[in-house]
Amino acid sequence: MDAPRTDGMAAPLPLVGWLRPLPWLAVVALLYALVQLILVLPHTRDGLGWDETVYVSQSDPRTPAAYFSAPRSRGISFLVAPILAVSPSVTLLRTVLALASAMALYGAFRVWTPLLGRRTTALAALLFAGLWATMLNGSQVMPNLWEALAVVAAVGWFLRAPAEPSARWWLAGTIGLAMLLRFPDGCWLALPLLATAICVRTYRTAAPAVIGGVASGGAQWAMEAYMRFGGIGERLHLSSATEGGMGAAHSFASGVARALHSLNGPLLCRPCDVPLHAPALALWWLALPLLTAAALASTARRRHRLALSALPVTCSASLALPYLFLIDYSAPRFFLPAYALLAPPIATLIAGTERGSNQRTASLARLPRRSATATAIGLLFLAHLASQVGVLTQTTAQAAALSGRYQQAAGILRQFGVRPPCLVSGPHSQPVGYDLGCASGDLQGNNHSLTPNELRQRAAREPTAVLTTSISTPPPAPARNWLPHPLRNTGGWIAYVSLPR
Repeated sequence: MDAPRTDGMAAPLPLVGWLRPLPWLAVVALLYALVQLILVLPHTRDGLGWDETVYVSQSDPRTPAAYFSAPRSRGISFLVAPILAVSPSVTLLRTVLALASAMALYGAFRVWTPLLGRRTTALAALLFAGLWATMLNGSQVMPNLWEALAVVAAVGWFLRAPAEPSARWWLAGTIGLAMLLRFPDGCWLALPLLATAICVRTYRTAAPAVIGGVASGGAQWAMEAYMRFGGIGERLHLSSATEGGMGAAHSFASGVARALHSLNGPLLCRPCDVPLHAPALALWWLALPLLTAAALASTARRRHRLALSALPVTCSASLALPYLFLIDYSAPRFFLPAYALLAPPIATLIAGTERGSNQRTASLARLPRRSATATAIGLLFLAHLASQVGVLTQTTAQAAALSGRYQQAAGILRQFGVRPPCLVSGPHSQPVGYDLGCASGDLQGNNHSLTPNELRQRAAREPTAVLTTSISTPPPAPARNWLPHPLRNTGGWIAYVSLPR
């Protein structure tokens, strides 16, 4: 039994003592999983998106692999391979990914706990997990969220490396994972880390870990470059062509405009000529530069903590600039790594570090003002979370409608007699082909993997369908004499079908 206090002050309430040790980061991860299971999975468990079918087909033993273009990396395909080996169920796949992404969120931000404190780290995780793109991508077979978690963990381990020798091994591993998931993003992360390790003596011991992570994670990409594309230079050239010509020809202002216009959907803005959706919900994004600058100014007064904001902000800028400046289209998921790295500095700005806040004592005269400020910040943040859930509902419905269109097309083609082994070509051939269990190939465009003669030869020996987006769009020459079939409830798609005699 606890002894009574003798200092004249009342003992703390039991509730307060219970709240202090609460594992807030684990609570955030649990809420993140629940949001996915309750709000996202019911709408997306029946089908996969376009890019998802490309990644899944690389590991699914039941379907032919879709064409894997030069800019892609295979990390996410490796990640889902064990799940696909057990079952082709999309529901199982999404459920496992939702739970795994919540655990990965916990693990990635847990790295920051010794640097920021428990509550500030949990707030950083909440800031990132509360974005609609984060909530949507957790259960999707897409690399961007996993890349974001890898880079935020890598920067945390880098900051811990001078004081903890074991952190260097974790640093190399997380950089390697980032390279495997998105090779270009891994390179853009490694550049500021390596520059810091070279220029700042404190972090010089981390340089071998950065180099080792880049080498180990990039080895698969480099080997594939020589095996499939003729070398690293040729793969980079083909990647640029696939992306529409990467280079500094695009203005930064137009890149910001594209990112802003796609902020609340569509899921892919290419070409990005859509009107700005719900401008009021974009205020948080416009406030990011101001919050970032304030976070840097706040830590600049405490030089021993400056690196905790300066390095993640620098890495965030490095990861965001290619998508703002080097390509002429946009997607909200592209910026998830940048958002993840901005979360710790902004959380530090909002809440202060746990250790610092424990050491400060506020006078009674300041308590009402502090309470009012905290209440205002809390209400603004709740409004932000509510708006993100609203956007999540809309974008989840869009994703479900599109995957439903692919399944509808596949179902009609199956009725026409298009069954494995078979081939689907034309727009949307990858997702429709995957749903059918067919191979896919395009005669032109970013996924050009088939010649007219090859299409003609395949059609002579197996069921083949060529898709067009409307009756006014002519099919390629080998399919001109094939019978057209409207695909109802797909927005006007037409299938030209050839069945071997």
